[in-house]
Amino acid sequence: MNFASDNWAGAAPAVMSALARHNSGFSPAYGADPLTDRISERFNDIFEREVAVYFVATGSAANSLALSAYARPGGVIFCQNDAHIRVDECNCPEFMTGGGKLVGIAGPDGKLTPDGLREALQAFPDGVVHHGQAASVSISQATESGTVYTLDEIAAIREAAQARSLPLHMDGARFANALVTLGCSPADMTWKAGVDVLSFGATKNGCWCAEAVVFFDPEAARGFEYLRKRAGHLFSKSRFVAAQFDGYFEEDGWLATAAHANEMASTIAEGIRAAGGRTAWPVEANEVFPILKRSRFQALEAAGARLYEWPATDLAATIAPSEDEVCLRMVTSFATTEAEVEAFLSTLAGAA
Repeated sequence: MNFASDNWAGAAPAVMSALARHNSGFSPAYGADPLTDRISERFNDIFEREVAVYFVATGSAANSLALSAYARPGGVIFCQNDAHIRVDECNCPEFMTGGGKLVGIAGPDGKLTPDGLREALQAFPDGVVHHGQAASVSISQATESGTVYTLDEIAAIREAAQARSLPLHMDGARFANALVTLGCSPADMTWKAGVDVLSFGATKNGCWCAEAVVFFDPEAARGFEYLRKRAGHLFSKSRFVAAQFDGYFEEDGWLATAAHANEMASTIAEGIRAAGGRTAWPVEANEVFPILKRSRFQALEAAGARLYEWPATDLAATIAPSEDEVCLRMVTSFATTEAEVEAFLSTLAGAA
């Protein structure tokens, strides 16, 4: 019953098969190989336009390097308070952007709102040297609260950012999970809604080590290869990142793995509610944030469930945990089985 993180899961069989399949022989290094070219073309097909794609090793690198492409002296990056770039990346975005300031903005359900963004932007007017320069806006899809921005919400944030000519970055660590939830195309959820650059995450959804920075205007990526090289994220054996994406995209397996993870999360959420618990936020991707009696949490841990406590400081009083309750985070993945979910819910019911 391991629900600690989708990072704990191994690689999907199709990804491992692709790695083995592309392991033989010799191939040019540093991304000059035919497979990397082919996968780059695959990204063009997926997003229905020519894009500039750069492979990197981690999501933190993808986010930080994407933001560095739009860095300015005294630059300010706007994001939701709980955004991964602000809370969980050890100041890497600040480092990679040469000292960019991350300004967190409160928003419901883990989301940045257009009004919140407009208000925050007022503190950094153009042309005032003492306050720094607004540089970019970043949203997470899915969010750190497991919620998903609708297409209209993305477009509205884009409109607020565009009023100050700011590029919009999307942290897509769980991109596929959000895509499956919305039932739209990758193009719809990105550049058609106004996203300029995407951190395309695959590691959480079945890859071993495969992330990409995707620019929807290749001209905006001019010089990015030097930023990536300087950061130490130019793979010498780039074909093995491309190989993972080859297996990942095979027969739309990346969407199937995300759909399975989402389904497991929904099943858990339904079972929690049936057992008298509740969730802190709507369950819209592959994360569940149950609020349970602490005694039930302890019983689950004793039975071998792997999940952990989560801060819930911004919840409304009607939802927030009471003194004898705890907010938890659970994450499902392609490797989560129905048997694990059933065992968890059975244990939960027995701990009532």
